[in-house]
Amino acid sequence: MNIGIAQINSTVGDLAGNAGLILAAYRDLVAQGAELVITPELALTGYPPQDLLFVSDFVGRTRQQLDRLQEQVGTVPLVVGFVDVNSSAQGKPFFNAAAVLRKDYPIIVAHKRLLPTYDVFDEARYFEPGKEVSLFEVQGKKIGITICEDLWTPDYLPQALYRYDPLQELMASGAEMIVNLSASPFQIGKSALREQMLRAQAKRFHVSIVYCNAVGANDQLIFDGNSLVIAAGGNAVQRLSGCREENKVIDEQWGQSLNVKHEMTNYGTDPLAPKKSLRDVELEELYDALVLGVRDYLHKCGFKKALLGLSGGIDSALVATIAVEALGADSVTGVLMPGPYSSQGSIDDAHALANNLGMQTLHLPITTSYEGMLRALQEPFAGYSADITEENLQSRLRGVTLMALSNKLGSMVLTTGNKSEMAVGYCTLYGDMCGGLAVIADVPKTIVYELSHWINRQREIIPRATLEKDPSAELRPNQKDQDSLPPYEILDAILRLAVEEHRSIAEIVALGFEEKTVRWIVTQVYRSEYKRQQAAPGLKVTGRAFGVGRRFPIAQRYQEG
Repeated sequence: MNIGIAQINSTVGDLAGNAGLILAAYRDLVAQGAELVITPELALTGYPPQDLLFVSDFVGRTRQQLDRLQEQVGTVPLVVGFVDVNSSAQGKPFFNAAAVLRKDYPIIVAHKRLLPTYDVFDEARYFEPGKEVSLFEVQGKKIGITICEDLWTPDYLPQALYRYDPLQELMASGAEMIVNLSASPFQIGKSALREQMLRAQAKRFHVSIVYCNAVGANDQLIFDGNSLVIAAGGNAVQRLSGCREENKVIDEQWGQSLNVKHEMTNYGTDPLAPKKSLRDVELEELYDALVLGVRDYLHKCGFKKALLGLSGGIDSALVATIAVEALGADSVTGVLMPGPYSSQGSIDDAHALANNLGMQTLHLPITTSYEGMLRALQEPFAGYSADITEENLQSRLRGVTLMALSNKLGSMVLTTGNKSEMAVGYCTLYGDMCGGLAVIADVPKTIVYELSHWINRQREIIPRATLEKDPSAELRPNQKDQDSLPPYEILDAILRLAVEEHRSIAEIVALGFEEKTVRWIVTQVYRSEYKRQQAAPGLKVTGRAFGVGRRFPIAQRYQEG
């Protein structure tokens, strides 16, 4: 059977626009010879719709679009992800659902059975779990419908979360092929993990699996596509592209040509294993995901242009490179805002980066404004020594400058802080944290370096001096990041264990890290929560991002023993 996979980029809430994408993909795939067409999870509403579901007419209008699609499809079945109403008097008001649309046939509806409530997922807030397996027939073949989590086994989940095994029940009911509508967010190494899981399931039941994943970014979540068709037995694989829309027809019986990805790294898979450097394929996936995240966030929010502060440092260089790739050089402005402690080398590095990228720049020094603020504050500051207050004042003047430009020019400000800094509060509230999107807020500093070197693999884009010099905020004479922070290799290793893997201080110390350093880092993570909850939304790329999926109180007094 020829299976058409519609790997489309839905926008949350754009019901008519999403329906148009679905119909266009359907017609394209049918023209290519598809005998069945599959779309991603909640393709009609976009994922995740969150509390839009509670807006009085949202779900009703969703159903209207579904009925219109039903009127326009032909004899080839179309499987569409949508939100169904729970008409019973019990349970949550909605179902995460899939509809099988076919001309002259009644709509067949399947409900998602396993509802994730961990990490970034909160489906039990809205949805009632389905109670029955769902099959439909095409050309005499019984096809079982699963939705995202329904296909994941306990071996690939944080723990044994569910009482049911939908795939096992479908096979017991006579399913001869499995389709899965998914909205599985990107994280480093996850595409390989998904493939491993699907292979295991195809081998376990000796059944072919058609897996259609969403592509595109909605707020902090990036969906990377990488849809798959796994042959019965789990050996042969056909893939769609990562991080871009694609319509592709695949014959379910295409043969046994083996196409296996390389071995996964252990990033985010074994919490106690020492972290290895990311492989080139993972760095490419990460870069593509961040580019997609920036492009979709701006465009879906109605922005066409972006600006950011260019300091000459590696973080702003990486964000600028991503932004230019996402939006085009003509749509990105780098703002140089040297202060009293900025080095000429940093200014030169910022200009060199801008020239390499072909982006425009503005040169707006803050020294005069800074001196004016010091004069204005001279009386209340009398008797106090200079300290971090004066450093933060410089950063906040840069934030004011960027936000003024944003208002006047209609450009979104991209912040440039990385995960390591955000974790321990090495950032200035209302200063370098000002902006609309935190592009690399979930990228640890060590990976910032890895990704930047990967970007330079063919030619120098990020200046070599930027890569080689010691990181510095340049807010006081001869300042270096390592004056205030542990070495980034140690900081990132401890943060990975504490934040992403929830390891205790005692467990981390037992792995050989210095107790004083571990305690300082963990304490700073707790103390900096108030900053992070006021930060711009950040693109999620690791197993545990600050913000989405991590909910910690601000006013709390817990201290680890």
